[in-house]
Amino acid sequence: MSVKISASDVNKLRQQTGAGMMDCKKALVESNGDFEAAIDYLRKKGAKVAASRQDRDSNEGVVIAKATADGKSGIVVEVNCETDFVAKNADFVAFAEKIADVALQNNPATVEDLKALELDGKKIADALIEQTGVIGEKIDVSKYETISAEKVVAYIHGNYRLGVLVGLSADAATADEAGKDVAMQIAAMNPIAIDKDGVDQEVIDREIAIAKEQIIAEGKPAEMAEKIAQGKLNKFFKDTTLLNQEFVKDSSKNIAQFLDSVSKGLTVAAFKRVQLGA
Repeated sequence: MSVKISASDVNKLRQQTGAGMMDCKKALVESNGDFEAAIDYLRKKGAKVAASRQDRDSNEGVVIAKATADGKSGIVVEVNCETDFVAKNADFVAFAEKIADVALQNNPATVEDLKALELDGKKIADALIEQTGVIGEKIDVSKYETISAEKVVAYIHGNYRLGVLVGLSADAATADEAGKDVAMQIAAMNPIAIDKDGVDQEVIDREIAIAKEQIIAEGKPAEMAEKIAQGKLNKFFKDTTLLNQEFVKDSSKNIAQFLDSVSKGLTVAAFKRVQLGA
């Protein structure tokens, strides 16, 4: 039984991928309405697919990233509201900063644990409800991440639209500057892992399968597909894993080489990237 594909479904896929309307419709028909499968279908057919697959609709609010004074840990938190007007309000930003400070001081494990902590004599959960009443918009904490490392650097990008934490393996002489450069790289290039060892096997298998189908579709012999697919996989790692990415400030180096030039053996132990609404 085939799934009925609506015009709004086709348009949604077009918005997410940048592919043509007819290609999107065919992809959804062939995949019985499964959006992820439809995206894979488009890629296999060689269609241009936008890098972001996130739904373009996003909540408003701010993302705050902070590191402790000793640089051993950091937090990033997303506090949401309903409109851009409120998100830019100084009082709202200050409220979000207070929540971030509580998170930094107490290092809770989850969003729920964070909401159970006290801010100005009341639980953060209650303070959020109170602010909703004052502002007239729903105020909430939707994301919270934390890392620990020998040197943690926090970075906020784009007027509180995106927050990054970078955990370096050592506190080198210029670690703050190097950490900020790496954080800006993460903000711009959105890596999926530190290196290829951090990429899920499911993602690797999927990339190889897509590459093989592309190669065969191009008319190349099936026996060549495996070797060429491995080459495409290495390119995928170069584009999507942090240490292998070309350094945006110096294209002659990748991030691993850049950090090694800062201090021999310096590398990234952990990172977190939180984008508003994503």
